[in-house]
Amino acid sequence: MKTSWRSASLVASAVSVLALTTACGQEGGTAASSQNVGVTAPAGTVAGVGTGYGSVGAGTSPSASAPAAEGGAQAGTAGQLAVSANAELGKVVIDAAGMTLYRFDADTAEPPKSNCDGDCATTWPPVPADDATAGDGIDKSLLGEVTRSDGSKQLTVDGWPVYRYAKDTNAGDTNGQGVNGKWFALAPDGKKAKSASGSGSAAAPGLSVRKDPNLGDIVVDKNGMTVYRFVKDKAWPKPVTACLGACLEKWPAVAPVATNDTEGVQKKGLMSFTRPDGVKQMTVNCSPIYTFSGDKSPGDINGQGVGGTWYAVAPDGKLVGAPKQ
Repeated sequence: MKTSWRSASLVASAVSVLALTTACGQEGGTAASSQNVGVTAPAGTVAGVGTGYGSVGAGTSPSASAPAAEGGAQAGTAGQLAVSANAELGKVVIDAAGMTLYRFDADTAEPPKSNCDGDCATTWPPVPADDATAGDGIDKSLLGEVTRSDGSKQLTVDGWPVYRYAKDTNAGDTNGQGVNGKWFALAPDGKKAKSASGSGSAAAPGLSVRKDPNLGDIVVDKNGMTVYRFVKDKAWPKPVTACLGACLEKWPAVAPVATNDTEGVQKKGLMSFTRPDGVKQMTVNCSPIYTFSGDKSPGDINGQGVGGTWYAVAPDGKLVGAPKQ
């Protein structure tokens, strides 16, 4: 029996709608997100060379490498360094252009020494020490410099040589995090930023539950940061976000988390969806979830009740402390 392409298309559409309805409307509908967005870039190496750094040469498209040659990753001076609160990694150091800065496990901090030269330094441009200054949240006494093999001066933070990543083409990108298990975003104290896969210690669940003394049981992300919901969002029959544009800068969307990477959070409606801006976002009970840029440390609940529209999230996905509608 032959089936027309139109019939096959209708069947596929029906299956797709049913799958979404099951995830948002019935028991057992759980999400299976394979990887947190923007945490680990695809590992790449120059053919025949086991260098331990990701290559922007073979196997990458022009859009992945060419723009960076003139963009932030290849820019010269660092300017005033700042601290950025990243939804996945916690606090990371960025340069004046907003580009994420990295450190390399093959380097040493005592004494400072860079072991990234040649092709490695093309993929991971060293940050010059020339005009780097410490902004808010960065101890200026940790800033230093190291003389590279070519005689140039490279910025160090707590002794660790500092780099950008050529595949980071926009401010806030963290595509270099975890590359080949040796490259990590730089925390303000010079240590590695926390990664989704952990780095030297057991990783916390992507989502878990914390007992807050004021709010009770609330959901937190893998960095211990409080998770929030926006009352203007919709969950049924499918997730819809009303937090767009500048709103997303203040309330970063929580990236997708695999169902088996959660602890204590209701599995029903635990899924991810693609926002209108193309960003993938996690939900609890199908409601989109966020962190708050005003929360600086794990345990902070500065976003609670903001504007009468933002509230912490209970393990079952309900709003915590919101007035009854």
